[in-house]
Amino acid sequence: MPARFDDIKIGQVAALGTQIVAPSALSAFIAAFLPDWPADRGAPDAMVYALWSRLETEAAADWPQTKKLGVDAVRFMRNPPAGDTLRGRMTVMAKDPVGDDKGIVFAQHDLLDEAGRLVFSCLTRSLYAR
Repeated sequence: MPARFDDIKIGQVAALGTQIVAPSALSAFIAAFLPDWPADRGAPDAMVYALWSRLETEAAADWPQTKKLGVDAVRFMRNPPAGDTLRGRMTVMAKDPVGDDKGIVFAQHDLLDEAGRLVFSCLTRSLYAR
């Protein structure tokens, strides 16, 4: 991502990185939060959201993003199995300057599995420095 809001382009795609659905993490998540969830069904929706959130947070650490204003239109398409590698991407859908020193970026975020199938998607609104 560019270092300034004004350099961000609508349609721009940013890679968020990859995250493996580690078998040990899946087991620990299920034990802590969903003890009745069968591990053979794959990662539960809440874990998928947590995996995306970690990818997005780590990727955004070097961006001019100063605050996430909202996460909307959250969709869960599948529950990836243990050992699957998920790939995250963010597509800039729109942007709106707000004063001289900040702007809002509207983006779609997707998590794809190893076969390129959509696992999770959401829309975000974030504040970026100008």
